[in-house]
Amino acid sequence: MNKMKLKGISLRFRIFIFMILMVAVSSILLTALSLIEYNYQSEYYHNDRLERKEKQLILSLNYVIENSPFDNSDIIKNISDSKIDEISIIQNIEFKLYDLDGNLLKNSDLESTIDLVELKIPSYIVEKFKNENIDRFVENNIDVKNYKVAYDILKDQNSNPIGILYIPYFEFDFLNDDKLNSILYSLGFVLLNIIIISTFFAYFLSRYITKPLFQISNRLKLTKLSQTDNKIILKNPPKELAELVDSYNLMIDELEDSAVKLAKSERESAWREMAKQVAHEIKNPLTPMRLTIQSFQKKFNIENKNINIKVDEFSKSLIQQIDVMSSIAGAFSDFAKMPEQKKELLNLNELIETALDIFDNQFINFSCDSNEVLANLDKSQLIRVLTNLVKNAIQSVPKERDPIIDVFLSNTTTHAIIKISDNGSGIDEEIKFKIFEPRFTTKSSGMGLGLSIISNIIKSFGGTIEFETKMNMGTTFTITLPKN
Repeated sequence: MNKMKLKGISLRFRIFIFMILMVAVSSILLTALSLIEYNYQSEYYHNDRLERKEKQLILSLNYVIENSPFDNSDIIKNISDSKIDEISIIQNIEFKLYDLDGNLLKNSDLESTIDLVELKIPSYIVEKFKNENIDRFVENNIDVKNYKVAYDILKDQNSNPIGILYIPYFEFDFLNDDKLNSILYSLGFVLLNIIIISTFFAYFLSRYITKPLFQISNRLKLTKLSQTDNKIILKNPPKELAELVDSYNLMIDELEDSAVKLAKSERESAWREMAKQVAHEIKNPLTPMRLTIQSFQKKFNIENKNINIKVDEFSKSLIQQIDVMSSIAGAFSDFAKMPEQKKELLNLNELIETALDIFDNQFINFSCDSNEVLANLDKSQLIRVLTNLVKNAIQSVPKERDPIIDVFLSNTTTHAIIKISDNGSGIDEEIKFKIFEPRFTTKSSGMGLGLSIISNIIKSFGGTIEFETKMNMGTTFTITLPKN
């Protein structure tokens, strides 16, 4: 299904959509890369800021530790709260001090209530310091956005670990977020204008690229073998199209030669077929004429009392065969060229009833869905079509079956539709496609031109003729005729 949809999309539209998608995807990628770069820079900035704060805070605490008269963890325990607060105020950062087992010793935020969770460092962090022999560890808080905690090992003058420094850090990005929003707004405005400009550019570029293809397509649509000016001429085409055009023009030269030969062959073949058919049809009445004349010569006796009667019979026989030959000539003449139409406004209801009057009305049923159906058609030719189709319908019914012929006239806004149905033998599947061909007939007599002439008449009206058939059940011919 998707393949079918793609086949219906023009190359121009595909190029246009591809270019717009290319610009749109580029814009999306540019925006995404900008966000990624912003997040990377923001992360780098906060990590660097946190490291600087740690270093400054550790320097201040190391100064206090170096001047302390105590040893090991007692150093941290004996740092005065005022000193802790002084360092916190100078460095503008809150912090906590823990022993190596993770127990809280000092808190710079004296006025705040100490959370029970903060009374002790999580055991896995303590174990991490002990087992991995590291001096620093930073953890992002999964519960609070833009919040991380840094843990650093504090050492005495002899570089022996004496405690763990806890530094909470909030990433305040309000100003940066405003700046980011401003950048994204400006970027979006620029990208929107780029997309709008690209849309116009893509439209005209796709037209420019596919213009030679449309010229070739339009020229191909007008190509006819009967014409001699079928070659395509393009001004400054791309190399690929130039090769295509040259190949096409070369093919046209070959086709013109083939067309001339084919037309000559078809004419000769048509004349041969027509000559065979005419000879065959004329031969049929000539044989009885020859036999009649030969019989008359043998039996002719001027003294015979019934000579006048025999001459009269002989004349009537010849005239009858001559009439047959005349009808053959007329049929071939009608097939070769239909007489000029004389269109007039006809009431099809009345015309159909008139055409059906020559048949036995006992088995012909005529009905219509409108009291008056008017159309501009040739009266004599339409009567000829109707009588021929009804006659064929009657002849298609087997002798052991009572014929039932239904003629139905329906009316639409622009067309009149005539349906002629019978209960005959139907048309075999193998010969359906030959029904309207000249010389084809299923009858033992006749020239097989009737339905072919009917088809030509209806086509000259601008209408159509179709049929539906079921073996041993019957056939329905449907004629659709324009009203104007």
